Amino acid sequence: MSLTIDLTGRVAIVTGGGKGVGRGITERLLEAGADVLICGRSAPEDLPTAAGRTPDFVAADVRDVEQVEAVITAATARFGRIDILVNNAGGAPMVDAATVSPRFTEKIIALNLIAPINFAQRANAIMQGQDDGGSIVNIASVSGDRPSPGTAAYGAAKAGLVSATKSLAVEWAPKVRLNCVVAGLIRTEQAHLHYGDEEGIARVSATVPLGRLALPTDIGDACVFLSSPMASYVSGASLHLHGGGEPPPFLDAAKNTTGG
Repeated sequence: MSLTIDLTGRVAIVTGGGKGVGRGITERLLEAGADVLICGRSAPEDLPTAAGRTPDFVAADVRDVEQVEAVITAATARFGRIDILVNNAGGAPMVDAATVSPRFTEKIIALNLIAPINFAQRANAIMQGQDDGGSIVNIASVSGDRPSPGTAAYGAAKAGLVSATKSLAVEWAPKVRLNCVVAGLIRTEQAHLHYGDEEGIARVSATVPLGRLALPTDIGDACVFLSSPMASYVSGASLHLHGGGEPPPFLDAAKNTTGG
């Protein structure tokens, strides 16, 4: 017996859904049949397209509560309901924690922790009034699980997002399920900024047990599953998508020391 996920008739919002990881999430939701609305500070050069369908777009800075409310209003006006929220918008450049400005740190935490909590709150208000509730998926990061030098505030925010997800999954049950995707190293159109040229990307890929970086659609697959009836008993969970994780450096050091 084959298993398929059909989200036809479901309405999804994906923050930052026009590029990078968000684009892969949007594409997979469209392929599964969902109606999708994406938001971002500016419109993508070309909207994601999958199964001959494209999402609606609303310009919004997710750090601004009034703009978040405008996205929620647009989704309910267009589709009449909200079944799925994927809090994907986020990120941070590399900085020196010893010299970075407090204002910069505040912005990183606002984008990666406060914004998804606020967006989830507004989506929950709609979902609680629906007979079948809804699903919220927060995109976290392995940076919240292990040291994150150069992106300390980002790692702290992502750790906080995992914690908030667990708490809100209890507060908003049984109508609304909340889960996290804890993403590892991902190859997006900006991968070169983090990993260098193709040779650099290949070297980084070789450190992952499964031998490659994740693709945005890998994250999308997880979001489709967590948003579907197949995950109806999954809430407060953190799904690690990291290809097996990052082997501890001491293993290579010990091998080199022993001549293995």
